[in-house]
Amino acid sequence: MSVQPVLINGKLTDSPAKKQFQSTNPNTKQLIDDQFPISEWDEIDACLESAANAAVAVRSASRETIASFLEAYADAIDANADALVAAAHLETGLPVSPRLKDVELPRTSNQLRQAANAARTASWTQPIIDTKLGIRACYQSLGPVCVFGPNNFPFAFNSIAGGDFAAALAAGNPVIAKANSSHPLTSFKFAEIVAKILPASGLPAGMVQMIYRTSHADGERLVSDPRLAATGYTGSRHAGLKLKAASDAAGKPFYAELSAINPVVILPGCLKERCDALIDEYATSGLMGAGQFCTNPGLLVMMSDATGDAFVAGISAKYKAAKPGTLLSPAVGESLTKGVSSVQNAGAKLLVGGSAVSESRVAFENTILEVPAKQFVADSHAFQTEMFGNAVLVVRCESVDEMVSVVKELEGNLTGSIYSAKDGSDDAAYDQIAPHLISRVGRMLNDKMPTGVAVSPAMNHGGPFPATAHPNFTAVGIPASIVRFTKLTSFDAVRPNRLPDLLQDASPISSLWRCVDGQWKTGHLS
Repeated sequence: MSVQPVLINGKLTDSPAKKQFQSTNPNTKQLIDDQFPISEWDEIDACLESAANAAVAVRSASRETIASFLEAYADAIDANADALVAAAHLETGLPVSPRLKDVELPRTSNQLRQAANAARTASWTQPIIDTKLGIRACYQSLGPVCVFGPNNFPFAFNSIAGGDFAAALAAGNPVIAKANSSHPLTSFKFAEIVAKILPASGLPAGMVQMIYRTSHADGERLVSDPRLAATGYTGSRHAGLKLKAASDAAGKPFYAELSAINPVVILPGCLKERCDALIDEYATSGLMGAGQFCTNPGLLVMMSDATGDAFVAGISAKYKAAKPGTLLSPAVGESLTKGVSSVQNAGAKLLVGGSAVSESRVAFENTILEVPAKQFVADSHAFQTEMFGNAVLVVRCESVDEMVSVVKELEGNLTGSIYSAKDGSDDAAYDQIAPHLISRVGRMLNDKMPTGVAVSPAMNHGGPFPATAHPNFTAVGIPASIVRFTKLTSFDAVRPNRLPDLLQDASPISSLWRCVDGQWKTGHLS
């Protein structure tokens, strides 16, 4: 069995690591042949040193150079689609079509092209010129960024190709990618592409590097190293909080997406209007991708009345009838089993499912649990245990006031949805609940399930803790996602020829703000 190389200082290099690991095919539960090194500190140190050198060298690179690399990478990804899709399907069990080939891979190359456009236009820099005081400011690159990718999006959130990667590169930051252990072969395929196109890009050799796995201690040492400027992390809350603590102790920004149960509040008038349609809509969303979306609607809040009973009976029938999807890895199956058991032990009633599927693949029965609102409020922390996968907790309420009490106990989430009647009969209830829900989520939805995250400048894929580590930043949506990996720099009495071109009087940036004779204006000087 071959041990795949790491990507360090622009080259695919054999690792001296003493230990290796393999990923698992979740459709067969069998180990995949390729082995990958568990990097030791000397190798990590080499990545950091190369990235630190690249951070200095890239400051003299033009925005066009960065943009051209991102576009060339996007084109190369599209050209290698078949190999990438085959590797991702093997390692994650996600369907080739439409999920991987037709949806996620095009989204990934599109993100890179959007990032290229932002790099070229400097739309994220927010330049400001105060001519009276002689002070000018803009956002600039921060320095080396380490990106940890999640298991559930092998392309769109991959540490060496996904959203965090694109955002960090667009701002001119070198990236050290830490591949997810569930799909190292897929990440290696991306690294092969980078190794081919980076040398001719005009960017420093240390601009993009990748390792596969480290010890927990070395991971914490990596995110707290003085040479690293920031970390982008998407993954489990447990591992993320340990890395965050190490990063925080060193004063390093740690942008993390940690967990979410994405509450959906369904008001009674809405159920009376369109119960059957909502049953179909919820079941489709809740079971999509075996529930393995960070925006999966994992908590339903509704009345304990006849229409609520009909809805729960309807989704129970759908969950029983549907074949459980394949989970991403044995670790996901173990985590889901533990999460469901934890919610049951807290007192939730099991309505459907609740056990692992006895097959040659990694799967869990489609699962529905239920709890009264008063019980949820009394032990809200336990009932908000994340069940990452095809499981949902239904909270049944006796009144709108109880719905409010449930919402007030919610932790921070990526999304929150409220379904209401079209005839206005739920408007008063909506007005009572919405102010509490919106303060607890990053994206508020009406009459729409949260699954799916559009790559739009208006998107917020973030939210209050523990959904993310910083509630005022997004992991999706350019240019906003880029600002995470930047620093605001002021230039005070700096000579014109020493200013960045976007802060000079003839700045190419049309969106800059200028203070002329005490009056603030946007755009170029006339």
